[in-house]
This record gives sequence, structure tokens and C-alpha cells, in this order.
Amino acid sequence: MAKNWQEEIRELSGDIKNLRAGIPEIMKAFTAMGASAGASGALDAKTKELIALAIGVAIRCDDCIAFHSKGAVQHGASREEVLETLSMAIYMGAGPSVMYASHALTAFDQLHTPAAE
Repeated sequence: MAKNWQEEIRELSGDIKNLRAGIPEIMKAFTAMGASAGASGALDAKTKELIALAIGVAIRCDDCIAFHSKGAVQHGASREEVLETLSMAIYMGAGPSVMYASHALTAFDQLHTPAAE
């Protein structure tokens, strides 16, 4: 059965909110680091989300896949761009990355609907 990636993000967001309440200074610093790393510079924000998605696949992190698929959608990534990103993740992560790439594509497809835009 395929995951419901919208529900996954809702559940994870609640878990992260609890973590943020328990260690606010660490999470504030982590959030600031994420904002700085994701800001447009030599690479635009969409490219950075695609890189993060590829890393999520390569390190086999479903939670990362959920959030960075959503980020890719929000920054206007196309399905073709996601597929090329997943190609690189598979190349770098071999067989296990094939399995997680399938998760990432399903997450992107579920989140890239007219209602999600």
C-alpha cells in the first residue's frame, strides 16, 4: 500500500513541533541553518530542494523525501526535473536508492496536484 504523503507530512510536523518545544534553541538554530542553506544564491531554491531530495533518497530517509518533495513542488519543479534528480540519486545510492526513488516519485506525484498548488 502506498503511503499518503500529505498525511505523513502532517504527522511529522506534529512530531517536529513537539521536538521544537523540548529543545527550542537547537531547533531554532537548525531552522536558521536550513533557511540559510536553502536561500537562493549561486543555486536557486528549486535546485537546492532537488539536491535535498536526492540526498534523502540516497540516505534512505522517508521523512526527508516527504518534506523535500513538498519543497520541490513549492519551488515549481517539474516531474521531469524530479526524475532526473532521482536518476542521480539512484546512480549514487545503487539498489536501495531505487526503492526510495520510487517513494520520492510517489510523494511528488501525490503532492503535485492542483489542490497542492
